[in-house]
Amino acid sequence: MAIVSLAGVTKTYPPAAKGDAPVTAVDDVSLDIERGDVFGIIGYSGAGKSTLVRLINALEPASGGTIHVDDIDITALSERELRRVRGGIGMIFQQFNLFSSRTVGANIAYPLRLAGWKKADIDARVAELLTFVGLSDKAKAYPEQLSGGQKQRVGIARALATRPRILLADEATSALDPQTTHEVLELLKRVNEEQGVTIVVITHEMDVIQTIATKVAVMEKGRVIEHGDVFDVFSNPQNPASQRFVGTVIKGIPSPVEAAALRERHAGRLVTFSFRDGDSSQAQVFLDLATAGLEFELVYGGINDIRGRAFGHLTLAVRGADAEIDAALTKIGAHAQVTELAFDGEVR
Repeated sequence: MAIVSLAGVTKTYPPAAKGDAPVTAVDDVSLDIERGDVFGIIGYSGAGKSTLVRLINALEPASGGTIHVDDIDITALSERELRRVRGGIGMIFQQFNLFSSRTVGANIAYPLRLAGWKKADIDARVAELLTFVGLSDKAKAYPEQLSGGQKQRVGIARALATRPRILLADEATSALDPQTTHEVLELLKRVNEEQGVTIVVITHEMDVIQTIATKVAVMEKGRVIEHGDVFDVFSNPQNPASQRFVGTVIKGIPSPVEAAALRERHAGRLVTFSFRDGDSSQAQVFLDLATAGLEFELVYGGINDIRGRAFGHLTLAVRGADAEIDAALTKIGAHAQVTELAFDGEVR
């Protein structure tokens, strides 16, 4: 069941100057986010993804379409009614947005004070959240005394304070180093799995989606151009923009330029074998080549894992008599995808 549902949603801003055309940041987006998902929304700068997340928590009104959050059409609510809906939506940011003059504990307590919680309940909830994010000893520290990763942990704890059903993470790891990014993503996984919070991750980093998301939508020029299960989109992207994104973290079939460089360093025919969970196995391909008496070496590509499901592309330089290679590739082609890189740079 969808916890967030967008139907024909648009967001248009007035012209920046007289004579300019209006700016459409979100263009006819229809999307369902299921309860319990970690849903990634990815796109290059200016794709409209951050605008979309501001529409979901009603920080900006939609110009058209409907947005349902927990079965409530938020496009039809007054500002007073929207404040109640926002109470069920947490938000974490790229730059943390912590109050520098307040302690860690006071930062986490802030939304609870606004919500009218009693002091004893606030103290108990703050202590619970500090334990959950691994900062029990930092309650009285100030943000300037924390590392970037610790600040983001505080931001996550604050976002969870009122027990939201939805957590929106807008470029939440972009300011962090790779190791800290991994730690924060692991914490977000725990938020999803242990607390049942639906998470919407806005990012331009494909490796973030690969690590944490269950579903993904790719945005370009305000539109959702492809969406679905992360494994399906990553292993077989259909849209050129999706293919460019996937290519930043996954090596596919070498381009003509890459193939030419490989051919200078490796003798033999260049052949790419593509694998998708359940289709075939590397072991069977290697066994078929070895049984045919062929020599081969891995020269490009790799196998990727998304939540226990494997896919990828392995390019081998295969050496032997042409007739024997042709026969082996025909046999392998019956159970695996085979792409040979011709000398003219084309594939066949």
